[in-house]
Amino acid sequence: MEPARSETTERTDSLRSRSFRITVDDGRDSFFALSIEDVSSDDAWLMSDTVVALENER
Repeated sequence: MEPARSETTERTDSLRSRSFRITVDDGRDSFFALSIEDVSSDDAWLMSDTVVALENER
């Protein structure tokens, strides 16, 4: 694992986000995941397997 890097230059690249419904155990269980990616870098991405609707957080 590599430590996080801080970039001080301003970037104008856009981020891409995608959502997934992942099914496991031959369809017996599923969960949602969210991916946020920097389209200009194969190494800059974040994926979360815990997605909760914002309106449920209030």
